[in-house]
Amino acid sequence: MSTKVFCDIADLNSIKKFNNNNFVKGFTTNPSLMRKAGAKDYKSYSKQILKVCNRKPISFEVFADNPKLMIEQGIKINNWGKNVYVKVPVINSKKQFTGQVIKELNSRNIKLNITAVYTAKQTAKILNMINKKTKVIISIFAGRAADTGKDPVPEFVKSIKIAKNFKNVEILWASVREPYNYIQAKQLGCHIITIPPAIIEKIQKFGKSFSQLTQETVKNFLIDSKKSNFKI
Repeated sequence: MSTKVFCDIADLNSIKKFNNNNFVKGFTTNPSLMRKAGAKDYKSYSKQILKVCNRKPISFEVFADNPKLMIEQGIKINNWGKNVYVKVPVINSKKQFTGQVIKELNSRNIKLNITAVYTAKQTAKILNMINKKTKVIISIFAGRAADTGKDPVPEFVKSIKIAKNFKNVEILWASVREPYNYIQAKQLGCHIITIPPAIIEKIQKFGKSFSQLTQETVKNFLIDSKKSNFKI
């Protein structure tokens, strides 16, 4: 199984660029990325994105904090395009599991991307809420976990194992910190990894030998020392 690469971005120019890149198979957005991209109106900005990206899968997140409004927003977002996944956080800001939201939207055959997942226990709770037909992505945040000194890999291993019987479920490596995360995601058997643009560009340049890297590193040190006119 090959691990699909999605681009984690909401900037319109970047989406235009990576939509034409065959290495990139889809996109993920979130309210923070939308704000960073300068979106003023969530719906109209999303529609602008969908004019560019109308075939590759793309996730747009609900931003309500109670189940009723989350469901309402999810139904509306789903109607924006056939390639749209509705992104739903696994809990709300009050730590309440969004199982009711997941179950309702899933029962309506709405494609979902369940986000802000950190543990296999959360994955198991999600699986208990869904059918085995409608597409569901479960996004596990590796980088943010690692930032706190926690190893995310065991959670991926367990999540992939328990989701094996769900042919409609894909496990996604989210919160990428470095290009090597792509190798890790492939080795683990993640279905998808979503990556910021700058790191995608580094991944596409994979292939340098240790010998090349050593020489480049030493050359850079030499260049900087000459630029600074260092003397001892």
